[in-house]
Amino acid sequence: MHPNCRIVYELYAAPLFRTGMRVLEIGPDKFPTTLQDISHRPGIEWDVLGLEPDPQLQIVATSEYEYPIPEASYDMVVAANVLEHVRKPWIWMRELSRIVRPGGYVVTVNPVSWPYHEAPIDCWRVFPEGMQALLDDAGLETVVNRFESHEAIRSRNDTPGRSITAYGWKHQLVDRLLGWIGYPQERAYDLITVARRPV
Repeated sequence: MHPNCRIVYELYAAPLFRTGMRVLEIGPDKFPTTLQDISHRPGIEWDVLGLEPDPQLQIVATSEYEYPIPEASYDMVVAANVLEHVRKPWIWMRELSRIVRPGGYVVTVNPVSWPYHEAPIDCWRVFPEGMQALLDDAGLETVVNRFESHEAIRSRNDTPGRSITAYGWKHQLVDRLLGWIGYPQERAYDLITVARRPV
């Protein structure tokens, strides 16, 4: 998870977690997951779902659009850096809406400016208006839907791109020097969305 993704999640999603919640994370990055580490509260039941068998997963799905989970099972469903790899995000978002409880939250963080990266596919970059269309189609209410970058830059100019931390130290040094004299610096932009299933 790159730094800006982590920052927007910490700002908008982490404060929503409460003791006793039942949470489902889709598409883990590692075990325990980064989102789990950020959102840690005592007494949270945290299940992880993936498409490839792994002994650390609680749920293995055979389809990206249908999960073996009863309706309204979770207080919160979270997915970071997943939506861009889903072929039909409108169907996927309906499935997230189905498995979250009424009054519960669906949280997604998606890269907007990150370059193409297969895992095994890379299909989408979604802006707030596109996400709003997905939420409306899934019957979810918008709580937060923001396209932001919180990475520090050292020049008057910035340009959407990778997080500078994604590059080696030589590139970072050259970027910093160029920034001091006014050249645009790359920084990552992500879309953080918090939506709620109506009660």
